[in-house]
Amino acid sequence: MNNLLQNDDLRVFVTVVRKGSFAAAAEELGMSPAYVSKRIGVLEGILNVRLFQRTTRRIVITGDGEQVYARAQTILENLDDLIDEVSERRRAPSGMLRICSSFGFGRKLVAPAIARLAAAYPGLQIRFEVFDRLVDTVAEGFDLDVRVGDEIAPQLIARRLRPNGRILCASPAYLARHGTPKNLQDLAGHQCLPIKERDHPFGVWRLRGKNGEETVKVSGALSTNHGEIALRWALDGAGIVLRSRWDAQPYLDAGTLAVVLPEYTQEANVWAVYPQRLAGSAKLRVCVEFLDQHLEMPRHGAA
Repeated sequence: MNNLLQNDDLRVFVTVVRKGSFAAAAEELGMSPAYVSKRIGVLEGILNVRLFQRTTRRIVITGDGEQVYARAQTILENLDDLIDEVSERRRAPSGMLRICSSFGFGRKLVAPAIARLAAAYPGLQIRFEVFDRLVDTVAEGFDLDVRVGDEIAPQLIARRLRPNGRILCASPAYLARHGTPKNLQDLAGHQCLPIKERDHPFGVWRLRGKNGEETVKVSGALSTNHGEIALRWALDGAGIVLRSRWDAQPYLDAGTLAVVLPEYTQEANVWAVYPQRLAGSAKLRVCVEFLDQHLEMPRHGAA
C-alpha cells in the first residue's frame, strides 16, 4: 500500500465532513459512495486513526477526525494559495471555483456569465449550484455567492456588482378586476403572492417610501418558495407580487405587468459575496472582475 498522504484523499475527507455523508460527498465529487468510503479507509490507515463513527443511518466525526479536519483545511487552503500564486504570475487563473446563487437569478443571468468566464479562462474548473435559501459560504465550502439582497453577514466580503431593487407589480387584468391599491394598507385587501426565498421574511414585505421604511403583512390564496412561480402567477392575474426589477422589467416593458405603488421599493442590490480568507485569491478576483464586466442585467435595472 502507498503510505504517502494524498491531497485528493484530504479533499474527499473534508467534503464528507462538510456534506455530512458519504453519498452526498460522492455526488459532489462525481465519485461512487463505495469509492469515497474506500478513500476514507485508506486515509484512516495512513493516519492510524478512526475519522468517523459509522452507523446504518449516519456518520459522526470522531475527536481525532475533528483534529484532522482542521489541519486538512489548512493544508488544502495553503495548496490552493500556492496554485493561485503561480497561476497569477502566469496570468492564467486555474483550479476549482465553487459558486452559488439563487434559482431564478442564477439560471437566467449568472449561469450565462459563468459560461463566458469558463471560455475565457480554460484553466478554471467551475462548479455552479443554485438554491432557494441563503447559503453559508464558509460552512458549505463555497468560494463565491452571487447574491440578490443587501443583508450580508459582517464576516463576509461583499462587492456590489449591480444596482437593483424589488418592486410591487401585478397584471393589468388583475388590477382591472380588483382595483389598484392606493397605499400599503390597501394590500391587506388584495391577493398577494408571498415568496419564501433566501433573505425574504415570509409574508412580510419591508418597503421604503417617502416616509422611510414601512412593513406590511400580506397574504393570499397562493404562496410559494420559488420566485419564478410567483411571477408566473402574477402574469396570469392571480395577484400582486414583490419581485426584483431585473426579473420584472421585461414584462413591464411588454405591458404584461404594471408597477403597483411605484413610490415604494425594496433595495436588493446584486453582490459578489465571499469569505475573508479568499480576499487575496487571484482566481476569485479574476472571477469577480469578470462578473462585474459581463453580468448582463435588463435595462432600467436600478430601482
